[in-house]
Amino acid sequence: MIELYTWPTPNGQKVHIMLEETGLPYTVHPINIGTGEQFQADFLKISPNNKMPAIVDTDGPEGQPISIFESGAILMYLGEKTGQFYPQAPRARWTVNQWLMFQMASVGPMFGQRGHFRNYAPETIPYAVDRYSNEARRICGVMDRRLGETAYLAGADYTIADMACYPWLASYKAGEGAVAEFANLGRWMDAIAARPATERGMKILTDRRRQGPIDEKQRAILFGQEQYARR
Repeated sequence: MIELYTWPTPNGQKVHIMLEETGLPYTVHPINIGTGEQFQADFLKISPNNKMPAIVDTDGPEGQPISIFESGAILMYLGEKTGQFYPQAPRARWTVNQWLMFQMASVGPMFGQRGHFRNYAPETIPYAVDRYSNEARRICGVMDRRLGETAYLAGADYTIADMACYPWLASYKAGEGAVAEFANLGRWMDAIAARPATERGMKILTDRRRQGPIDEKQRAILFGQEQYARR
């Protein structure tokens, strides 16, 4: 049994999709990042950087429980555990690893900063908005060129690299990101969206998602100030 500690954000959704694709049994434990549940002592034992998602596999290596934090590491762990969506052959695995790291180092951070400065910053900073919007568009171009060569990011097969990127692109598109100009990227998004596991994974905990703008207390919790008061 996989104990999944998560919230309906792109980083959470990538793991939701993987669990649905593999068919592993799992239990969802909501971690409401808007109310500070990510700072609770029990969760910090699993995820010391107070970020979700995280998992506990009650049947880990040698049959012993293991906890894993960081969404990319979770995808790699689940891929290795199940033998699904994470190829064994060295060349194919390293291709997956490159595009997974591309998501962790570029897609997630740049799209996240774009969303922050467009939607959550207490004041509009045009330089920051332009900087991260332009970088997000550049990243879309990188993916579009790659997807003009292959069906999926790591080649002909759907892998954890695609699962890692898709929720961020879906969020970007929902936030009026410029996806329509990238035909290959749009084709890829449509193919992944059509998968039943994607649909199920993207719906997990969406009824708990915050509605409307955040207040100052929520901003402090979400973006770091509150963590110091909780030490």
